Amino acid sequence: MPSKSSVFDMIGPVMIGPSSSHTAGVVRIARAAIRVLGGIPDEASITFYNSFARTYEGHGSDRAIIGGLLDFKTDDARIKNSLSLAKEKGLKFEFKSIGNSSVHHPNTIKLVLKKGDQKIEVWGESLGGGIINIAEIDGFVANFSAQAHTLIIKAEDISGAIAFISSVIAQEKANIATMSVSRKGKNDLACHVIEMDSGINQITIDYLRSLPWVKELKYIPDIDR
Repeated sequence: MPSKSSVFDMIGPVMIGPSSSHTAGVVRIARAAIRVLGGIPDEASITFYNSFARTYEGHGSDRAIIGGLLDFKTDDARIKNSLSLAKEKGLKFEFKSIGNSSVHHPNTIKLVLKKGDQKIEVWGESLGGGIINIAEIDGFVANFSAQAHTLIIKAEDISGAIAFISSVIAQEKANIATMSVSRKGKNDLACHVIEMDSGINQITIDYLRSLPWVKELKYIPDIDR
């Protein structure tokens, strides 16, 4: 489930645009997604759902999502011109909208991003006050806020994996705030999403990545940094 919100979060961030849900939250979803991808994409297919589908142009969500994909922060004045800036930088993008999807949060965005040979699919929800939930990554349930230090590990679904990963993180004295594991089937690939109160050292990231049963690891520090 998404992390609990603080009073500061509910007040909302410093931002460009009329609505924290339609601008700040959207920027943060995009900034989280490019960290999952590993950089600014070459191509982006963006689908707005429900409330977003009806208002994304008028509320500036289109400029906000592209600004986030360019790694602009929520208060960056360049967001207003992000569509033209993206074209100048060679970022190809398209917008789609689906206005009536009862299975999705009212403010949902699906991002399909490509960078070289890399391709990811990220589903994000803007919950209000700039707070977000990254609901899915590549078909796996994720549910993280991107406001903590987050490890995303795709690994073989083997016995003891959760305990082993937790023990490695414990050696760093990093407190685990939330941890979830999803899989597409028994003994299939599993996706571990771990939110921590503090960061971990690169040597630990490299060690986890080197394990033969770990297929992919992404480390996402607080996206507002």
